[in-house]
Amino acid sequence: MTKPIIGIIGGSGVYELDRLENKRWKTVTSPFGDPSDQLLCGELDGQELVFLPRHGRGHRLSPSGINYRANIDALKRAGVTEIISVSACGSFEEELDPGTFVIVDQFIDRTAAREKSFFTNGMVAHVSMADPVCRRLGDALENAAKVIGLKAVRGGTYLAMEGPQFSTRAESELYCQWGCQVIGMTNMPEAKLAREAEMCYATVAMVTDYDCWHPDHENVDVSAVIQVLTENAANARSLVANVVPKLSTRHDACSAGCHHALDNALITSPEARDLEVSARLDAIAGRLLD
Repeated sequence: MTKPIIGIIGGSGVYELDRLENKRWKTVTSPFGDPSDQLLCGELDGQELVFLPRHGRGHRLSPSGINYRANIDALKRAGVTEIISVSACGSFEEELDPGTFVIVDQFIDRTAAREKSFFTNGMVAHVSMADPVCRRLGDALENAAKVIGLKAVRGGTYLAMEGPQFSTRAESELYCQWGCQVIGMTNMPEAKLAREAEMCYATVAMVTDYDCWHPDHENVDVSAVIQVLTENAANARSLVANVVPKLSTRHDACSAGCHHALDNALITSPEARDLEVSARLDAIAGRLLD
């Protein structure tokens, strides 16, 4: 197994990283289109790291306008083996107040306008999403949060909505009844695509508001979210700076199985595979297609 290269996908408010050495912006082309931005490559305490601003520098891309396939494919082509996703979110629980970080472990996908798989007609594959988050990365993030004294909760379900509008009150109350902990607009299909690309994936969801279900708090609006985002961003950069060096000690494939997620997933027989589709998958599934 190749050495770990850590990918950081920065969400709303996180457009740069601290302490990154030998920084250089790199253009990576993808057969799936244009990624959100160039990749910022560098080293953090000797560990190779690749940073991608999910919405592009200046926050120019809406959640539905992000090319998630190109983003994951570009990171894979850059050698990334593990992804830590940093995302803003709303909270469905009183104790998950603004400023809390939630290391989620499950997702409900309510998005509808996005390409959700690398595998299409001509090359079909079905990967398991039962455990969409790498528990090894989750453990590392939990420990790092404790070290820096960050208020972080391990475990929770992230409801991914289409956006860009915030929830109606009826939707918000429904998601509370479903037992979700947080809501956001960007982690799906990102997590699904990372699994198809055989990359470890974990999400740090940064609470900015209570959505609109809470009777004692004002409805969510952008000005309030931005204020909390600014405070969260500094904590997020500190968390990344603490956890990345701890991920450099892996010598074998991920013990949680992330790096072999495609084993037994390809279902199209070799003689029926579309050559054009296969060619686009050289980075994502080259380990098996070779």
